[in-house]
This record gives sequence, C-alpha cells and structure tokens, in this order.
Amino acid sequence: MEGRTLLCVTARHQSQEMRQMLTRTLVRAGAAGLATAIMMAAGVDVAIAQSSVYQATLAEPNQKTAEVSTEEVRRILTDGSATLIDSRKRSEYVAGHIAGAKNAAPEPGSPPAAFIAAVERLVGGDKAKPLVLYCNGQYCRASRQLSEQLVDAGFTNVRRYQLGIPIWRALNGPVEIELEGILRVYKIDQTALFFDARSAADFAKANLPGTHNVPADQLATDGLRKAPMPNNDFNTRIVLFGLDFAQARALADAVGKTPFQNVSYFPGTFDALAAAVKTQ
Repeated sequence: MEGRTLLCVTARHQSQEMRQMLTRTLVRAGAAGLATAIMMAAGVDVAIAQSSVYQATLAEPNQKTAEVSTEEVRRILTDGSATLIDSRKRSEYVAGHIAGAKNAAPEPGSPPAAFIAAVERLVGGDKAKPLVLYCNGQYCRASRQLSEQLVDAGFTNVRRYQLGIPIWRALNGPVEIELEGILRVYKIDQTALFFDARSAADFAKANLPGTHNVPADQLATDGLRKAPMPNNDFNTRIVLFGLDFAQARALADAVGKTPFQNVSYFPGTFDALAAAVKTQ
C-alpha cells in the first residue's frame, strides 16, 4: 500500500469510519502508513485522488507563503534547487535536523532583525534565492513567523515545509545530529543507544564506552541482524556515527528502512567525536 490513500480529511470529520481507516492504514503500511494516520488525525490534506503521503501538505487556507511536500523537500536536497532552513532554536537544531538543512538562528532573545540578517548572510545577500523553511510541524509557529518576516524584508521566493521534522522522521527521512548535540545526548540521555559503524577491527582498537558496534562494511551480508535494536520501544533514541560521514550515512540509510524513527547520525569523524567526549 506504501501509504497511498484516496482521502482528503479534515479534523471535524473524525467519525467511526475514519478511526477504522486509521487502524487499517497503521496495520498495512508501516512507517509511511503511520505518517498518513498522524496527518489524517491532525486534519492534514493527505491528498487528492491517487496522491501519496509523500506529496501531502497541510493545505492551509489564506497562506502568506506556499507549502511544499516531503517529496519536494527530498528533490530539493538532491538537486540543490533551494536552501532548506531549520527555523528552530539552535539548541533544537544541533539535537537533530533534516540532513542538509541550515540553521541561522541568532542568540536567544535577539530581535527579529537579527534572524533576517543571518538568513541574508546565509544566501549571500541574494533575496531572490529560493528558500524552504521548516520547524516542529503543524502547530509550530517558527517557520510561519520567519517566512512572513522574510517576505516583509524583501525576500521573494520563500516556501515552507510545514509538516516539519515530525513527519520527516515518521517517513524515515535522514536526520543529522551536530557534535554539540551528540555530546549532550551522550552525557544525559541514559536511554539512548549509540551505534558505531566502524569496522570490527577499528572498534576493538578504540571505542566510546557504552556504544555498540554495527559495522557498515557488513551491512550487505548481515544487515542489522546482529544490531541490538530496541525492539521493546521503537521510539528509543538511536544515534549513529562512524569513521566518517560515509560510514555513518550508510548505517543511517539501513536503519531508515526499519520501523525505528527516532534516529539521527553524526556526519563528522570518529576522531573528532572521541576527542570531544574526552574533554567533557
């Protein structure tokens, strides 16, 4: 089924028939179905006939800036046709953001003009450059507010991925975590799992305490069969890293084909991470 639906649902029509439909979607369609059910329950315009969950938007009335779908964000990240901006606070961004997104958030308490100036620097002063903003989903005001401020400041090509990072995660989109974020999680989140994608030989030579070795070079033969996946809680935070970006991303892509959605990978090197952990 792959999350496909022929429905256009609004919140005021959550009848018995809809509840049954949500259940069927969850049972049959895995992660994409879960995202569909979430959006249906929230009143998201899942689609016009034959459209998929990846093409859904909120279809908000009286929009000041247009929305884009998950499919469009994927394309933008592939072809570089727009700059994807995470509109949240930097502390949220470093803890996990759509892979490839930029953050221009100023210091907390800064005036709106500081955010506008930061975005302008990010695009080299080109106010016609295509921008796509996102934040924490349907009820998050950050991307709406920033998009309107940018338009008022003269930016001419501003759109929003208003479904935001919650639906991106639900659809197993790749999420990166910054060094500052992974250090914070490693220090305070005792429930998180850390998977090291380096080879078994490299792991045996040096590793971070409490981490698990899931070698990227064995994914083709073993997959994730030997990985200690948290099968009793699919919302457990899983953080991935490797020798370098390539190893971490390979493992992230493999985990992205499972029902686990609270997953992020560190795009930096193991040496940088290990050195930072030692200085904590």
